[in-house]
Amino acid sequence: MTPAAIDSPGSQPDSGPVVPGYGENTLADLSDSVLASLGVPGSGNPLGLAAAGRVCVLLVDGLGWDLLRSHRSVAPVMAGLMETGCWLTAGFPSTTATSLGSLGTARPPGQHGLLGYQVRVPETGQLLNALRWDKAVDPVAWQPGPTVFERCAAAGVSAIRVAAGAFRDSGLSVAAMRGADYRAAGTLGALVARTMSALAEGRRALVMAYTGDLDATGHAWGCTSPAWRFQLGYVDRLVEQLVAVLPAGTALYVTADHGMVDVPASERIDADTVPELRDGVALLAGEGRARHVYAVPGAAADALACWQATLGDNAWVVSRAEAVEAGWFGSVAPLAEARIGDVIAAMRGRSAVVATQAEPRESALVGMHGSLTPAEQRVPLLGYVA
Repeated sequence: MTPAAIDSPGSQPDSGPVVPGYGENTLADLSDSVLASLGVPGSGNPLGLAAAGRVCVLLVDGLGWDLLRSHRSVAPVMAGLMETGCWLTAGFPSTTATSLGSLGTARPPGQHGLLGYQVRVPETGQLLNALRWDKAVDPVAWQPGPTVFERCAAAGVSAIRVAAGAFRDSGLSVAAMRGADYRAAGTLGALVARTMSALAEGRRALVMAYTGDLDATGHAWGCTSPAWRFQLGYVDRLVEQLVAVLPAGTALYVTADHGMVDVPASERIDADTVPELRDGVALLAGEGRARHVYAVPGAAADALACWQATLGDNAWVVSRAEAVEAGWFGSVAPLAEARIGDVIAAMRGRSAVVATQAEPRESALVGMHGSLTPAEQRVPLLGYVA
């Protein structure tokens, strides 16, 4: 068995925002390239992946490229694959809901419309949490485009998803990844076994496996903690076991939905105690590292000025039009544009805008993500061919 060689994309300076390379090196481009490698019609191949009969994509929630690079001694198997791997950009916001949308549809956030952890529903003005969902919002209407699994099935390619059973019928799963034959796996051992059996079933197959324990550990303990490092060791063992059981000719791609940074208490700006961050604001959405700010009618310009003055160098604060023009979301469809905040705040350094009263659980997290820093945007693409 030999590793799959993948050219590394060019880097961007750490001093400015890492604007995702849509059409070149994002998670959406990975899915588009995987479809092309499987011979699914209508696919491009921007990453130049080799043709394969079976493809397994392992999504490790929260595994940033920079974090992995800094902890290579803890993850020797993945460290070895980094020699022929590269980093991709996650997409904006760099958060699970948005990245699953990009992986699940092979389209950028501005097209699939899953624009963050929390966004406003334009028709009702209510807040939609993409991970918990709201039964009043039809996930198919929210994201009506075909998924990669539906496209695989139409082309005669088996489409299988392996993840915890709790995610099977979630609104996010229906919106971003419907059409897959779902195989529930509640432990890492079950994940390997389910993935192995799924890959062995047919000559042409796409199996997307997901593990979220590393992300959960980073949120609770921090991504610089001993707990995170120990958990990374378990992920490395998972990759080692998958490599050992891949059927001949199967391509394995290990990637992630975002990286992570630890946010110290001194760098947390509380929107519930700083009046300037609530002036003219009808609804605060997003998450600590990437905020959608929805202004009351006629107050968008004032809200933008207040957020820029209050946050200063702690964030890149722009209007909706500026974010779209800068390409933060990729090409933006009308359906998605209405969901973007009037003001967007992408945090710099180790800062975050929390809301201790409105979002007590989220405000207490140690590790956070969502912004345009290299640590959050860069995710690994590690390839192996059995």
